[in-house]
Amino acid sequence: MPEIEVLVSEQCGSSGNVIAYGRRGHNQIAPILQTTPLWVALRSLVGFFRELLLPHGYPDSVSPDYLQYQVWDTAQAFCSTITGAFTTRAVLKGVGVGDAKANALSAAITWILKDGTGMVGRIIFAWWKGNNLDSDCKKWRLFADILNDLAMIFELFVPWFQGYSMQILCTTSAMKSIVGVAGGATRASITHHQAVRDNMAEISAKDGSQETVVNLVASALSIYLLQMFSGNVGLL
Repeated sequence: MPEIEVLVSEQCGSSGNVIAYGRRGHNQIAPILQTTPLWVALRSLVGFFRELLLPHGYPDSVSPDYLQYQVWDTAQAFCSTITGAFTTRAVLKGVGVGDAKANALSAAITWILKDGTGMVGRIIFAWWKGNNLDSDCKKWRLFADILNDLAMIFELFVPWFQGYSMQILCTTSAMKSIVGVAGGATRASITHHQAVRDNMAEISAKDGSQETVVNLVASALSIYLLQMFSGNVGLL
């Protein structure tokens, strides 16, 4: 059957059926496709998620590199969420959760010191490198991702070095606080670049929605993975 070029499509009233018209032969135009209500519902669902997750007027309302950036950012967020589930389990085991001999007071002190170290690290890094984040946006964005990965790797080893759990967690907390400053500040610069119609706020909001959806899917998968590897403590 020869390939038919689609010229135009229309929706027929409230029935939801869509008819496409195409060129047949040299001088003929004929209907070539009539969709079912199920297909229309699927198209409506895709349109709903498009409006939910993408900026209004996409792709004309964003920079040309928006989609490429979001694909890699989504992949990074997905992997970080799954890895984060394993690091959470490792940290909890490292501070004594599930161990009858563990001291709740020492675990609480470790957690407080960890958070305090992160707060101090955030303030110091913002003072030290805050004026360089705009001019070297890409470099600091990459730096933040690499530092975050290193912090999670260190946290995965906490159950093997429980005697040094406080030192490890304080170090990783400081690293993640730097990630928060560098990642958040550079993301603002990237959003400003992507907003070609003064829609920076909307792009930022939609980026948050995309990340939330990714985190939900990754969290569901991480539950399955945690159960799969729960029998081998050495891997966690």
